[in-house]
Amino acid sequence: MIDMHSHILFGVDDGPKTIENTMRMLEQAVAEGITDMISTSHAFNPHFHVSREEIEGQIALLTDVVTAAGYPVTLHTGQEVRLCEDLVQKVETKEAMTLANSRYLLLELPTQSVPAYTVNIIQSLLEKDIIPIIAHPERNRAIAEKPERLERLVRHGALAQITAGSIAGHFGRNVQKLSLQLVEANLIHTYGSDVHNLDTRPFLFNEGLDYLEKKKHHDIADILLDNNERILKDEPLVLLEPKTPNFKKWWQLIG
Repeated sequence: MIDMHSHILFGVDDGPKTIENTMRMLEQAVAEGITDMISTSHAFNPHFHVSREEIEGQIALLTDVVTAAGYPVTLHTGQEVRLCEDLVQKVETKEAMTLANSRYLLLELPTQSVPAYTVNIIQSLLEKDIIPIIAHPERNRAIAEKPERLERLVRHGALAQITAGSIAGHFGRNVQKLSLQLVEANLIHTYGSDVHNLDTRPFLFNEGLDYLEKKKHHDIADILLDNNERILKDEPLVLLEPKTPNFKKWWQLIG
């Protein structure tokens, strides 16, 4: 299984503080059956910015350590890129990193809102053959108040990622309920842990999948995991027909 959203680099953002913490997280990843992890440290966030150079250097170091330890997990570069008005330029100059050097970019919205220029950024990215994946929309206050806001972003070509802990109930019943509604509306396309540590922000990767199974959504769970693999291969993702009202019906592969 591939985890396409994780904070595993040490001492750079709100993820693990030491390499020892990172190694314990990677050990847990192996225990959860995760074979590949895309590292998505915060970039251009008001509180954190981890540069391409730092990311590539740490991934090279951790790959050597993981290999020496015999852990069967492969690490890949990436960022959780905060929405900003000059994002397209940052992509063009390679300051903003895509997921595992693919066409897919993990895009973080502000916690409380969906800025008015979001659609313009999405469309500009698509014109550059970069496909934005909205990180954890279920934890965005504006989307929670009006889920149609996510539908609008998807209509304009964005994709979306659900967090395992949200589905598993780690962020409370309301977030769990909204997460399930977004999944059932086919507005979610990928699945990630968004792990930061093993205490307050753990993997819960299998717990989330188990909850989807309990709710009879094993087929959707399979598609989300398959799409994670497609990101690594830089292949088109499978998109299900959205079930929300007034949304144009379509089945397609994007790319």
